[in-house]
Amino acid sequence: MFFLTKKFTLADSGIFDGLTDWHSHVLPGVDDGLKNAQESYAILDHYEELGVRELWLTPHIMEDVPNDPESLKHNFEEFKGAYAGGIQLNLAAENMIDNLFESRLKERNLLPLGGKGKSLLVETSYYNPPMGLQRVLAQIKIDGLTPVLAHPERYRYMAIPDYEHLKSTGVLFQLNMPSLIGAYGKTAKEKAEEFMKRGWYEFVGFDLHSYSSLKRYLECKLPAKFIEKIKLINEGSKNLI
Repeated sequence: MFFLTKKFTLADSGIFDGLTDWHSHVLPGVDDGLKNAQESYAILDHYEELGVRELWLTPHIMEDVPNDPESLKHNFEEFKGAYAGGIQLNLAAENMIDNLFESRLKERNLLPLGGKGKSLLVETSYYNPPMGLQRVLAQIKIDGLTPVLAHPERYRYMAIPDYEHLKSTGVLFQLNMPSLIGAYGKTAKEKAEEFMKRGWYEFVGFDLHSYSSLKRYLECKLPAKFIEKIKLINEGSKNLI
């Protein structure tokens, strides 16, 4: 019991050993994430030292960041081609459920998540639900894709019954690791801790937007009970998509 209450820095926790990070903004120059390739490669070098096995680059696609999948694929291939490290790099996208999302879904103009291409990383506004959210999530499933909700703990408009309904309909949840160390405030931290206790997360991501944030996170401490659960989530995620 004492071990489970003990805290370790993320750098010393072992979380990164064999980790698949399912959510990042490391592809440079395409959204509000990394601005240059040098910083992106610095993150990859540090990730490799920590033991990270695989990284999904998930740039925003939304009205305010109107990325086109084909352009992102081109940027990704250039970035990956210049990378000489050992981390497996993959491209997907973080899709905002906004006024343009349904047309993109209908046209299958998407960058799905996972090796089988059967899942879709989605997000909403943190403060207000999009119109017809449940209908849109149902349509994603009708189209043969599984919705993976990015950082569900950060949505202020959702309460526990809302999350229970999402889980009951087969929506998967992706934890933003920094939520557990309070990076997004008290409410997100409390929700993340509750979801961890309930076993609601299927994926883990750091949602990295800068190298400085990675270095800052590595110095933060996390209870061993969550560290062990995150390792189990990581192992389970490999078989989901």
